[in-house]
Amino acid sequence: MKPSIGRIVHYRLSEQEAEAVNRRRRDFHESRSAAERTGFVGHVGNWAEAGVVYPAMVVRVWDETTVTVNLQVFLDGNDALWATSRAEGTDAGTWSWPERV
Repeated sequence: MKPSIGRIVHYRLSEQEAEAVNRRRRDFHESRSAAERTGFVGHVGNWAEAGVVYPAMVVRVWDETTVTVNLQVFLDGNDALWATSRAEGTDAGTWSWPERV
């Protein structure tokens, strides 16, 4: 199959990405009193874990020969992760087509 803009794929979160997501969520939680006064919308959601698969939308196709794409990864919260220049695969930090059942 060939990726195209708007297609939904599966994305496997890497350790570094999970740490970054959790850091942003922790920072918001720890500074919530300031956010309540300013109206700031922070990152909140369930704990992100490396290796967990999340749905993602293809937002740009870079190289069809290596199947490299940019993705908006839908996390289990009110935020998303922008995953750039990601290849198709099964390792952390790669995307794959959803299995049809």
